[in-house]
Amino acid sequence: MLRRVCVFCGSSQGARPAYGDAATKLGVTLARRSIELVYGGGNIGLMGVLADATLAAGGKVIGVIPESLRRLEVAHEGLSDLRVVHSMHERKAVMADLSDGFVALPGGLGTFEELLEIMTWSQLGIHNKPVGLLDVAGYFDALVALLQHAVAEKFLRIEHYRQLLVATEPDALVEQLAAYRPPLSDVAKWIDRDQR
Repeated sequence: MLRRVCVFCGSSQGARPAYGDAATKLGVTLARRSIELVYGGGNIGLMGVLADATLAAGGKVIGVIPESLRRLEVAHEGLSDLRVVHSMHERKAVMADLSDGFVALPGGLGTFEELLEIMTWSQLGIHNKPVGLLDVAGYFDALVALLQHAVAEKFLRIEHYRQLLVATEPDALVEQLAAYRPPLSDVAKWIDRDQR
């Protein structure tokens, strides 16, 4: 059941208005479906746009921010629930524990790192929750191509790559997240273990 979705996104609004529009649409979509938003707790960039849109549409928003970033990212003080933690590691663990699924909106290094770490946790069997990309204006095309290259070069199993859900519209992505069923069989991470 998809009760809460964690969204990774930029603390900048980016170069295109389409990014902010997508964050707004995603926030409204979550609120309309009574899915709570879990995110990094900031009041700037796409983080702030997403949180404000979710709240304005009547949704519940849980922010998780480290004390060290509370002032830098201008913590959003109008949230349903703002949790201040000690470290980035604790932030990510709390966000993951609270959430039933994950979405990445456009963002920078932090967004990439969070997305790839949560995909790695899935690959290692730490969780079996859905992970999705909201590919706005082709922003993630190069990342998807890189992951496909990793599959072709035998550094990533096709089964793990296919667990990443990709859509260009929030409604379509949330539908995929809600319909996601983890693979029935365990797929080992290690590609060449049998070759030893």
